[in-house]
Amino acid sequence: MIARYTRPAMGKIWSDENKYRCWLTVEAAASQALAKFGLVPQAAADAIRDKGNFTVARIDEIEAEVRHDVIAFTTTVAEHINNPEHSRWLHYGLTSTDVVDTAQALQLKEASAIIRAGIVALSEVLKRRAVEFKHTPIIGRTHGVHAEPSTFGLKLLLWYAEVQRNLIRFDAAAEDLRVGKLSGAVGTFGHLKPEHEEAICAALGLKPVAIATQVIQRDLHAAYVATLAVLASTLDKIATEVRHLQRTEVREAEEFFSEKQKGSSAMPHKRNPITSEQISGLARVVRANAQTAFENVALWHERDISHSSAERVILPDSTILADYLLAKTANLIDKLLVYPARMLKNLESTGGLIFSGQLLLDLAESGMSREDAYRLVQGHAMNSWKNDLVFRDEVAKVPEITARLSPEKLARAFDYNRQLANVDAIFARVLNTPSN
Repeated sequence: MIARYTRPAMGKIWSDENKYRCWLTVEAAASQALAKFGLVPQAAADAIRDKGNFTVARIDEIEAEVRHDVIAFTTTVAEHINNPEHSRWLHYGLTSTDVVDTAQALQLKEASAIIRAGIVALSEVLKRRAVEFKHTPIIGRTHGVHAEPSTFGLKLLLWYAEVQRNLIRFDAAAEDLRVGKLSGAVGTFGHLKPEHEEAICAALGLKPVAIATQVIQRDLHAAYVATLAVLASTLDKIATEVRHLQRTEVREAEEFFSEKQKGSSAMPHKRNPITSEQISGLARVVRANAQTAFENVALWHERDISHSSAERVILPDSTILADYLLAKTANLIDKLLVYPARMLKNLESTGGLIFSGQLLLDLAESGMSREDAYRLVQGHAMNSWKNDLVFRDEVAKVPEITARLSPEKLARAFDYNRQLANVDAIFARVLNTPSN
């Protein structure tokens, strides 16, 4: 991923330096565990742990010649150990993928901790602002058209609930990938034993995968990247809503715009939703990466390397983007400018048309057939819309309606507080707190 979208902590995880450091961690843990089983001399295991080292430049130099990154790595480490009697025990009983897949699990474990913290941080911001605007009326829209009243707090609460579901999914996917594999070239433990693998994984804070071929099976990685894609889609959903709310003719909310910020090189008045658009755009990349992860599941026989080159791209890029997008979205919501007066103005802009459903129910409750009530209300609603009339004023002139609904009942049909009476209950359901 390009530096523009890479936050330092996550970028460091996917650096070559950290990748090889994780490889060395696996090699050292393996030699120490095998020493305890009497398979590797303790002195050799200690030398691998204490003297084993590398430089990325030297690995690159050797790889250019041998065209095998793990061999280039082990050769470099052996040079640093500088004792053939000790270095010959490096990589004992292991195949390349034992090291690479297990080390990658360490990298993903680090990356997942950062992503999880980002999900939690976004959740906290959404919850705080949802409570802030709990009872702020806004028009609910279906098909992009005014429907019935809602609150801006409910919009934020809905996003909070979805992010919480993402957290549950992410925790499960990350835990599934917290596995190591040291079972050899085809997963049969041809040179080591299951108990050796268990000991090595325990030392690394991993679980041994129950069964493998030469590789940990890629359905686990596909589920992980797919989970990141769902998360990114939620962030896209939030950003898309902000983009709609910021439209000039809506202007119910907008991104924070700093004093020296510029919106357009040609139009000085512009305040563009650039952060939201960036979130929507980068979410597409994460979703596209999920497709590649799906393609990686079907490998030939006990292993091919068609997945390897792809994972060098999609695993760093997906986690880097997830981290970046979470931070961007949290900042977007934290600083979001909200305009309650404009929300109320828009809600009332149709002259009460949005209360047609309530008027229909009240007429049916009064004894009018639903079919007749629907026909009556719709006819006057369409006439008010067509002729730019105030719907609530027009229905107040209709004898068929006034004969059944008193002025007080008619006024109540157009009271948005009536339709929003259960907001506290919804918040309680989501936040698990007693309603007021």
